Amino acid sequence: MDQLKLQRIIDSGVDFNISEIIVKAWTLFKERAMFHIGFAFLISTIQLAFTLYLRDFVFIYSIFINPPLVAGFYLVANRITQGEYLDFQNYFDGFKYLLPLVIVNLIAGIFSLAGIVLFILPGIYLLVGYMFANLFVLFGGFEFWTAMELSRKLVHTNWFKFFGFTLILLFINICGLLCLLVGLLVTIPLTYLSVYVLFEELTIDAADEVEDKPTLDLEP
Repeated sequence: MDQLKLQRIIDSGVDFNISEIIVKAWTLFKERAMFHIGFAFLISTIQLAFTLYLRDFVFIYSIFINPPLVAGFYLVANRITQGEYLDFQNYFDGFKYLLPLVIVNLIAGIFSLAGIVLFILPGIYLLVGYMFANLFVLFGGFEFWTAMELSRKLVHTNWFKFFGFTLILLFINICGLLCLLVGLLVTIPLTYLSVYVLFEELTIDAADEVEDKPTLDLEP
């Protein structure tokens, strides 16, 4: 990913249609619905096991296991949009990026928490601002600070729009929670797929040039 092109995108500002992003994410979800649901169930089961039976080690899950698992949704979404072969094991490809993902999530989490504890509003600003940090690590190959700053600067260009996007995703997950928790198996993947679709649309002009590959048409 070309950092100079990314800077030009940031300098020019960004805008997007929230409903279109979510509709495209839903199309992406339907492409491998059972895979997405199955992986969401697996993540939920692992998290529940740590919460109920390994409480003293929950921090290990939060720091070292959850980030690469979540990254699996992004990496699988990329495979689908690029028309690449997909197997369930590809959801675990995030562990190939374990160290940079752990670092970026840990530092971003500390900054956001400190902002919330000290002043609240700066923490909320950073929580939204760092939404693409993991994706810049995965698909841009950037180290943690560059990934965090690129994400923050990109979101800053239209922060309230991104905040609204975050609130809508939160509302979708609340609806999933109210559906006897089962709905979360759909809304959690949809959330991450929505973030990926938005990231791809905003940064596509900065992507490295590669050989032509068949791509998935996400238009509903």
